[in-house]
Amino acid sequence: MNIRSFNSMRWAFGFVIGAASLSLARPAFTAELDAAAGGEPPLFAQGLLVKFRASATDAELADALQRGGLRILRHLRSDDTVVVASSGLGIMRAIEAIDRHGAVEVVEPNWVYQHQVVSNDPRYTDGSLWGMYGDTSPVSQNTFGSQAAEAWANGNTGSDSVVIGIIDEGVDETHPDLVANLWSNPGEIPNNQIDDDGNGFVDDVRGWDFFHDDASTFDAADGDDHGTHVAGTIGATGGNGAGVVGVNWQVKMVVAKFLGPAGGSTADAVDAVNYLTALKKSGVNLVAINNSWGGGGYSTLLHGAINGAAREGILFVCAAGNSGRNNDRVASYPANYNTTQGPSPASYDAVIAVAALTSSGAKASYSNYGATTVDLGAPGSAILSTVPGGGYASYSGTSMATPHVTGGAGLYSASHPVATAVQIRNALLSSVAPTSSLTKKTSSVATGGRLDVSGF
Repeated sequence: MNIRSFNSMRWAFGFVIGAASLSLARPAFTAELDAAAGGEPPLFAQGLLVKFRASATDAELADALQRGGLRILRHLRSDDTVVVASSGLGIMRAIEAIDRHGAVEVVEPNWVYQHQVVSNDPRYTDGSLWGMYGDTSPVSQNTFGSQAAEAWANGNTGSDSVVIGIIDEGVDETHPDLVANLWSNPGEIPNNQIDDDGNGFVDDVRGWDFFHDDASTFDAADGDDHGTHVAGTIGATGGNGAGVVGVNWQVKMVVAKFLGPAGGSTADAVDAVNYLTALKKSGVNLVAINNSWGGGGYSTLLHGAINGAAREGILFVCAAGNSGRNNDRVASYPANYNTTQGPSPASYDAVIAVAALTSSGAKASYSNYGATTVDLGAPGSAILSTVPGGGYASYSGTSMATPHVTGGAGLYSASHPVATAVQIRNALLSSVAPTSSLTKKTSSVATGGRLDVSGF
């Protein structure tokens, strides 16, 4: 069976897929799902993801749809053998009904994710960018900062040839501290309503919005403050005499928005990862993807997409999580994925999980940790960065720690332009500074390590 016959069959069975049904409900929720918990998770999933076997017959397909009570809503943009579906049986009962069906390769909840930020304390005062400081910074010093200022003093402020992907909310492309460092698709002519580069995305000049499925990578109505804040830490313009500065003074950031006001889905996350992987395959020098989000349980399809990015030489930098728990005991995704495992694995682990530190070097109370599953710590509390409308604010969370590390990957790539993903990962983890608060809580060194990019 090919996908075209499946599409025709979908209509024959009356599964409406018109414009009204393409917009999935975006349920709000206020707690993080324990990945080990059983039972029905109605607040944490938006229906089901189902991947049908290419060898399935029409009769087998029809039987699977009937047994699962499935109503197909849409296909993934990046893989039209995968559908997003609702079920009158409920999520868990539908999975049980078709999990071992001959027509089904994968069925799983379409998990909902949220960004990993825990507080908002808007402020801006001179000397407040502690996460960028080091032991000998000229303006202010903080031993527990990323030491980015030391790298700058040695002449490495980043490079416009390095591209970083941001899977998150949107990013304010008009912010004066960001506009110069946002990626622009050389194969697209803006706003001509034509897919000039033939990649399946019309006018994807800055990236793509998978939440709304359009080319607008910033939506003021959605807020998009989290994504804008993350971008500022990675690459707010340096040396412009205004605002803040990111780990990279020069860099290019491509936006793959999948989070909306109430979170984002596995389906959209998979599409976002695959979109960025396709850019790398097309020749874009995409070094790393920042993932300051989490929640839900294990996803075979998302794991496979991350593995695909790893095989193309893309690092996947993740927030460890904000529940204060041990990821060795209770997994937090996507931080707990390992790209040497799962579907079509890579030869190395591209996932780097990041815990949050305070300015005094303590592990933040909210930060997840794990002696084998969390790689290093980085500045994550009271981090000042860009927010929409040209402003600045301080946020806290492993969301804020993660872009320091992603920025570090970009900084290393700038000074080592032929370095592989494995070499960049090794540089990040081998250069960490031992930190007592992370003893047996991160895997980078025996005493626990924090980000140190001074030698980059």
